[in-house]
Amino acid sequence: MTRVFAMAFCALFALTGCAAESVWATDEEVQRAAYTHDGPPRLTLFTMLNNRNGNGAHTSLMINGAQRIIYDPAGSFAHETIPERNDVLYGVTPQVADVYTRFHARETFHVKIQTLDVTPELAARAAALVKQAGPVPGAQCAYSTSAVMAQLFPGQITQSWLPKKLADQFGAVPGVSERLLHEYDSDDNSKVLAEWNPDQWKAATTN
Repeated sequence: MTRVFAMAFCALFALTGCAAESVWATDEEVQRAAYTHDGPPRLTLFTMLNNRNGNGAHTSLMINGAQRIIYDPAGSFAHETIPERNDVLYGVTPQVADVYTRFHARETFHVKIQTLDVTPELAARAAALVKQAGPVPGAQCAYSTSAVMAQLFPGQITQSWLPKKLADQFGAVPGVSERLLHEYDSDDNSKVLAEWNPDQWKAATTN
């Protein structure tokens, strides 16, 4: 990281503060929402990219292990039906995963979705690491996610402030596949969650 880049981040933290607010769903909420996907143990890295300049804007990590969770450090995605504990979202059903990606894809940003099937042990370690990470301050999404992934892939991934750099490093890991999600709705992504009703979604997909 260059000196200028480092100074810019220091200035940002001076304005926003270094402490992040802790969010802690109850045991009952987490247990009730817990969802196990029947697919293989898998890591999915989400990278939100600016459509105008290609720069990275946000990073998060979905882990499919004993249950499926999303590590969304310093993220703005939140819904009353989705329990959260310090940037870890629980109950990531197919519909939650779908609305999560659509929440981030819009006219100004698209989402790079990179997946890698892993061993159950690696998925379990990834889940443990994100649960231990604690709440993440603003602008540190890639920094915190890459810190986790550097422990999972030593020598292949290094810690970085930059979402795009992390995506490039993960993309070089053997076996990683990727796709892009583009959507062209309004830049006001709040309506994606405001209009989402999990009960209606379930009824529509089971009829």
